[in-house]
Amino acid sequence: MSQYGKMGIRQRKYMFYLLALWVLGAGFTPYSRVFLGLLLGTVVSFYNLYLLQKKIDDFTEAVAKKQTARGLGTVSRFAGAALAIIVALRFEDIFHVIAVLIGLMTSYFVIMIDFAVYKKKE
Repeated sequence: MSQYGKMGIRQRKYMFYLLALWVLGAGFTPYSRVFLGLLLGTVVSFYNLYLLQKKIDDFTEAVAKKQTARGLGTVSRFAGAALAIIVALRFEDIFHVIAVLIGLMTSYFVIMIDFAVYKKKE
C-alpha cells in the first residue's frame, strides 16, 4: 500500500476515535448540546475528508494515465458544510452553532496532527 493510502487510513481512524469521544460526551456529560454540535460538524467534516481523499485518488490516477483530470469537489464540500450550519441554525436548541463550526474544522486539525506525528517519527 502506498504511503498516501496509509495516511488516509490513519486519518479516518483518528476521525472515528473523535466521533466516539463526541458520542460519549453527548451521552454522559451535561453539555450534550455542545457535543451534539461537535458531532454534527465532525460527521460532515469526516464526509468531506473522505470525499477529498477519494477525489485526490481519482485525480492522481488521471494524471498518471495522462487523461483530463476532474476537479476536487470543492462545491460539494462547501454544500455539506452549509447544510450542517443550516441544520444547526434550524435546530438551535439541539446543536450549538459554534461547536458545529469547530467540528467542521476537525478534519484539518487531524490532517495537521497526523502530519506532525508522522514527521516526528520519521
